[in-house]
Parts: sequence; structure tokens; C-alpha cells
Amino acid sequence: MVASSPTKSEFSLGRYLLSDGPAGFMLSWVAGFVDTSAFIILFGIFTAHVTGNIALAGYEFVQSDEESTITHLLMFPAFMVAVAGTSLLARYARKKEWPVFAVLLTAEAIALTVFLIVGVNLSPALIFNIQEEYILPIGIAGVVAMAVQNALMKEAKGVFKSYIPTTVMTGNTTQLTIDLVQVAVSKFAPAGDEKAALAAAESVERMGRILPILLGFALGGLGATYFVLISETWWSLVIPVIVISFMAVVAFSEHFKTVAGDS
Repeated sequence: MVASSPTKSEFSLGRYLLSDGPAGFMLSWVAGFVDTSAFIILFGIFTAHVTGNIALAGYEFVQSDEESTITHLLMFPAFMVAVAGTSLLARYARKKEWPVFAVLLTAEAIALTVFLIVGVNLSPALIFNIQEEYILPIGIAGVVAMAVQNALMKEAKGVFKSYIPTTVMTGNTTQLTIDLVQVAVSKFAPAGDEKAALAAAESVERMGRILPILLGFALGGLGATYFVLISETWWSLVIPVIVISFMAVVAFSEHFKTVAGDS
């Protein structure tokens, strides 16, 4: 795709920012930041790693904490409904020939903004007392935002070379370890073993896409620890809103450049 009006360097910069490495890094950074922020402020609610809430619900059930059990369990259907809504939005965008990636990024930016607003307004009530009636709406708002990002990675077909989760790192760590083993084993393969060499090359290429995501998530969690725990402010969630909004603007810009170049 080559645009007629923008310069080559401008076009290349936009495409680079939306490629696997940079886009994966930014998305995983946002997920790490949001997940850690919510976990700290909401006393153990996962927004990105939503299945972790099931484990916590089991623990709270054994502790006879019915309100916390229900709160954690409700995160799961909220996540599913948000994913379903995002998938329907992606289908509608494809039908209308809209840029799906840009549309879904915009939806996530809106969801994160709602999360920020709900959190800023309700979290002060949690400073001196853990109240489930406040934790529940804030947690659901965060889960919805991360559900959009989860679905985005699946629905934005053609943007990424292959699906790599940006919100949960367990599978990525597993794949990275398998790829490291593949590369190590290939070193001992007989000379001229093209199959082993090809598998090793694929593993190296995949690791190049997974590592930025792992790094982004870790740095996002670290950033949240500083801004939320040390500075004690929920307003720090404006940072992921800015990151996702920036990505949405770039995605729309690249789409319009492509349309202009084709016309």
C-alpha cells in the first residue's frame, strides 16, 4: 500500500508503529498498566487476566466471603459480553468497509476513558473501607476495556502476522520457552538439515514478536506500580487512554492514506 500525498518516510513511520513489534509492545504495555492498576486499587480484581478472578472467587468462597466471590465471578460474564459486542462491531465495520483495527482501537480508547471516569468518581470511597458496591462497577469497566483489546487481537485480521495475546502472558511465556528449546536443539542438528534450520528460523522470528509483548506488559505493570501505588492517583489511567488513542489516530491516518493512494 503506497499513498500518493504523504512522503515515504511518513508512511513508513505509520506502518512501523502499527507493525507487530511496536503495536504489540504498546498494547501489552497498556494491558500491564491497567491490570496492575486495578489489582492494586480494587484489592485483587484482574481486568486483563480475567480468568484469575475465577481462582480468587474459589478462595473467597472457601473463606465464606460471598460478596467478594460474586464480584469476582461477575467479571467473567462481563468479559464475555464485551468480547461479543466487540466481535459484532468488527463484523459491522468489515461490512461497511471501515478500518477494523482503527475502529476497535477507538472502541478501546472509549472503554478506557469510561474506566477512568468511573474509577476517579468511585475509588475515593475505597480508601478507608472495602465496599463491593463500588469495586464491582469499577472492575466491570476495566474488564470491558481489556475485553475489547482481547477481541481486537483476534478480529484485526491482516494487521498482525499471527495472533499473539497482549493481555495474558502465560501462553506467550510458554511459546517463548518452546521456541528457545527449538533453537537450542537445532544447534545439534546434522549439517544440512533444512527442516531443523527452517523450524529454528521460524522460532527466532516468533520470539522477535513475543519478546516486545512480554517486555511491554512487564514495563506497564512497573509503571502502574509507580503511578498508582507511589503517587496514589487513579488519574494515571489517562496514560493508557492516550496510548490507545494515539494508535487509533495512526491507524485511521494510514487507512486514509491508503484510500487516497488507491484513488
